[in-house]
Amino acid sequence: MKKKFSVVVAGGGSTFTPGIVLMLLANLERFPLRSIKFYDNDGARQEIVAEACKVILKEQAPEIEFGYTTDPKTAFSDVDFVMAHIRVGKYPMREKDEKIPLRHGVVGQETCGPGGIAYGMRSIGGVLEIVDYMEKYSPDAWMLNYSNPAAIVAEATRRLRPRSRILNICDMPIGIEGRMAQIVGLKSRKEMQVRYYGLNHFGWWTSIEDMKGNDLMPKIREHVAKHGYVPPTDEPGVEASWNDTFAKAKDVWALDPSTFPNTYLKYYLFPDYVVAHSNPEHTRANEVMEHREKHVFSSCAAITKAGKSSAGELEIDEHASYIVDLATAIAFNTQERMLLIVPNQGAINNFDPEAMVEIPCLVGSNGPEPLTVGKIPLFQQGLMSQQVAVEKLVVEAWIEKSYLKLWQAITLSKTVPSASVAKAILDDLLEANKDYWPELK
Repeated sequence: MKKKFSVVVAGGGSTFTPGIVLMLLANLERFPLRSIKFYDNDGARQEIVAEACKVILKEQAPEIEFGYTTDPKTAFSDVDFVMAHIRVGKYPMREKDEKIPLRHGVVGQETCGPGGIAYGMRSIGGVLEIVDYMEKYSPDAWMLNYSNPAAIVAEATRRLRPRSRILNICDMPIGIEGRMAQIVGLKSRKEMQVRYYGLNHFGWWTSIEDMKGNDLMPKIREHVAKHGYVPPTDEPGVEASWNDTFAKAKDVWALDPSTFPNTYLKYYLFPDYVVAHSNPEHTRANEVMEHREKHVFSSCAAITKAGKSSAGELEIDEHASYIVDLATAIAFNTQERMLLIVPNQGAINNFDPEAMVEIPCLVGSNGPEPLTVGKIPLFQQGLMSQQVAVEKLVVEAWIEKSYLKLWQAITLSKTVPSASVAKAILDDLLEANKDYWPELK
């Protein structure tokens, strides 16, 4: 008999929570569960999602204990894994993160540039709070953290909770690898073995092979040069803003054709293009609120009302599969190879040993064992050094409550043209975030 695990989803009211539950249910054979709990500090929002998930669990796995709560002790007691995806300030604050920089002619994006810095300043305290609840009530548990901006959150936990059992992860490389698999005619990204290095939302693939060791790079290169990461038959329902991002990858790739870039590099390397193609009155946050959020909440309400899951349309999120892979690797010591955000500690030998880098690791019951990357080229080293400095300054600004350090962080972002523009953006963000940020001096 395999051991059965108890999981708490922190951010129970998230639109991604139903997808995580469906993914957990689809993987019970490899990751058996005895209990699922939800925790959120917004009880009303959480209830909408939780009541629908209660119906789904009753239909598919009535033996799994289920509950939801706003009480930390109830939520975090007797759990093996915390799956966290919190959004401090929810989508209305994301909208401000995106629109305020755009007013100043600067990239408005939730994890990149000034918007990502603003979000990071809100997220640090929320993630640390969850780490502390876990350590207080279930000290042997692992926290698998999806909360963005992952790079800033990872730096904050490295600095402020260095011994905590937290793994910071991101699904974006997984999505891109899925597209690469389609380009070369494979069924799944799991049929590929990759080498990748960088920072979160800021990295490059250096090797992609099939399981027999055949080099897949030339075929992918030929496609990316013409179409970016838009596969020959793209899946239906991909939003226009994402299609643009996947197509733009061909221009990002041209800067170093020997590798393949993470799509987020578009924001740093082509900020003028991004601003020119943005609508300052209607950003990605608006798209999400109008479509995904409405769809998920109306589906949840319909399922609860009808008392059956077929009454709504909820689907497994691609990103949820990665979190189950990670939990399984830790639970059963599988030594699976996965991309994680970990302290560099010499894995990239010509880079800051303390930087939080995103690299392949072997994952087992003691956590991740980073694989050696070696020396990286000057172009990537320079870009990454600048971005790591931004992330470290944000965390220092949060710890020291320093206006100056935050101004320096925004000034140093590759998306921002000058210190004067950085200061104007900071002052607007400061006003918008006064209920969320520490009081800066």
